[in-house]
Amino acid sequence: MFQAQLKELVDKTDGGIAGLVMDSSGIALDSYAKDGAVFDINTIGIEFSVVVGSIRRASTMLEAGTAHEIAVGSDKLITVIRTLGEQYFLALAMLPEGNMGKGRYNLRLAAPKILAELV
Repeated sequence: MFQAQLKELVDKTDGGIAGLVMDSSGIALDSYAKDGAVFDINTIGIEFSVVVGSIRRASTMLEAGTAHEIAVGSDKLITVIRTLGEQYFLALAMLPEGNMGKGRYNLRLAAPKILAELV
């Protein structure tokens, strides 16, 4: 469904490993991972769907507006998440030495295209 967009997102990002479109309940709509990816992007998405929900609730409670982007960095992985409306999100997993700025930029470009297909 979104394989071409996810592959382009991952391949255009230095250090990109995998991409995912998921709904807020933790159900993956589509995913793409490079061969040999050491992390399962679907498991990452399921775990972070809880985090995305919590951040959305906190943002609403604080009257800060809509949360659009979330980044989580660890020793072995950086995950950048871009919300797609109220129900979906787009995630990019990348190596820590990857280009996070380019990843964020590529997410920002891919998000409206994917959202248009979801509506």
